[in-house]
Amino acid sequence: MTTYVLIHGAWHGGWCWRDVRALLEHDGHRVITPTLMGLAERADLLSKDLTLDILIDDLTKIFEAEDVQDAIVVGHSFGGSMISGVAERAPNRISQLVYLDAAVLTNGESMFDCQAPELVEERLRAAEESSGGLSLPTPSCDKLGILDADQCAYVQQHLTPHPLGTYTSPISLERAPGEGFPCSYIPCVDPDYTPLNWSRDRAHAYGWPIIPIATGHDAMVSAPDELAKILQVIATIQD
Repeated sequence: MTTYVLIHGAWHGGWCWRDVRALLEHDGHRVITPTLMGLAERADLLSKDLTLDILIDDLTKIFEAEDVQDAIVVGHSFGGSMISGVAERAPNRISQLVYLDAAVLTNGESMFDCQAPELVEERLRAAEESSGGLSLPTPSCDKLGILDADQCAYVQQHLTPHPLGTYTSPISLERAPGEGFPCSYIPCVDPDYTPLNWSRDRAHAYGWPIIPIATGHDAMVSAPDELAKILQVIATIQD
């Protein structure tokens, strides 16, 4: 049995792993799918005070509460910053890190520091217009690479605005992201999610194994079977 901790990205919650979780559990694995502060069922905690480090500290407490041991930790999109942080705060609980089309921040960087200026400007304007600068409004399905109507309906029903402060605040890391752990990067390539192309370049530069998946950015929704298989192969190869 392998323990998987699956960390969602911006606007999502633990709900987005529903199908991947079911597949992994069917094969006898333990799967934990926490929701980050301020999102989904924890949307009541949405605040301008939320930062990357606050979310990472809260997630670390969840690892402790769940007594996570020897886990493969998967971070999707924004969740890549979460797993880099938790790996430093709770290293004895983690065996491997998997970045699923995910952000790979270095110490002192924010999400907005690494994105194209025009995209940052667009998102800041949308945040101000939709919530007075409290949160980033939810994206449309096409932005997430979801083409199936039923999958789109499911996602749109559950997405919630994302705390803006977690995109403007820097991450605190003592080492390079993932240092000391086996790391893998899974880019979603059909279609590409261009806002995170810089992270793919970093994964290549770090020499991490790159395992493409031919689906859109929300692979856990659009291709759960293939993603579950990849995660189990990663456990076998790097165990």
